[in-house]
Amino acid sequence: MAQKLIIDTDPGVDDAFALALAALGSDVELLGVTSVYGNVPLSATTINARRLLALCKRPDVPVAAGAARPLVHRHPNEAGYVHGADGLSGRSTTLPEPARPLDERDAVALMADLLAAADEPVTIAPIGPLTNIAALLAAHPAAAEKIERVVIMGGALGHGNSTAAAEFNVWSDPEAAHRVLTGGEAPCVLVPMDLTYRCAVDAAWLDELASSGPIGAALHALTPDYREHYRGALGWDGMVIHDAVAVAEAILPGTLHTERVPVQVECSFGPGRGATHADRRLPALRASGADPVPAAEVEVAVDTDLDALRGLLLDRLR
Repeated sequence: MAQKLIIDTDPGVDDAFALALAALGSDVELLGVTSVYGNVPLSATTINARRLLALCKRPDVPVAAGAARPLVHRHPNEAGYVHGADGLSGRSTTLPEPARPLDERDAVALMADLLAAADEPVTIAPIGPLTNIAALLAAHPAAAEKIERVVIMGGALGHGNSTAAAEFNVWSDPEAAHRVLTGGEAPCVLVPMDLTYRCAVDAAWLDELASSGPIGAALHALTPDYREHYRGALGWDGMVIHDAVAVAEAILPGTLHTERVPVQVECSFGPGRGATHADRRLPALRASGADPVPAAEVEVAVDTDLDALRGLLLDRLR
């Protein structure tokens, strides 16, 4: 049975890989794609998502534009320094132009309609800031009954990347992340950068993708700025495809190994803003702790078979 899926995204090079992973899968029913600000402004993430679906020959999938800024405080900056000025290493316009118009609904309305119409539970994979998801849960509380899982790329158990403490997606809108992760309204799986960094792919993997066919070559062509950034971040020639790791879990549950723990998000304006605090104490210690209102538990991805995952991603993308 095909996995019913909605992707909320801010493309982004790693988002491009993640979208293709879902759009090309015969075992995935991609119901819709929603865009959010993040790696680059909303206008760029929206056209990037539409062009990537055109690349994958998926004019059947509706795309709706979502939030252009966080729920409360303005976004401090985008990540063009990682993904290039247009989010795709300056190569967004090399992709096919979309045949399907942008959906007239906004992202929250499209998600709510798709969930209401679904005859089976739907997985949502947010791979950008969580603003649209928090707004959906707030404005349409009944929608949570149709959500099987929310598989989130975001957070960090150790150090961050945007700051010493915070990973980019959560740091972009900590208040939204706090609402989604602690509210308990829908089952959540958090795929933090601690694991996605370990899943980084090397030059040989990228070369094999490039030679696999037109779509593999087109995806590879979007990577130069991103790959250059990760040469410095990793210390070797490769890159991290964070969002594809989360979408792999969304499509194939159990791909990643998880621990069920409470997670809270730091929403102060100190140096820890946007940090994700996973309470990995034993349950007895948590129960005897001083937390006045315990956070809901979420599944936090902590491990996977790294070689098997890289092979899975390559096989599905080519």
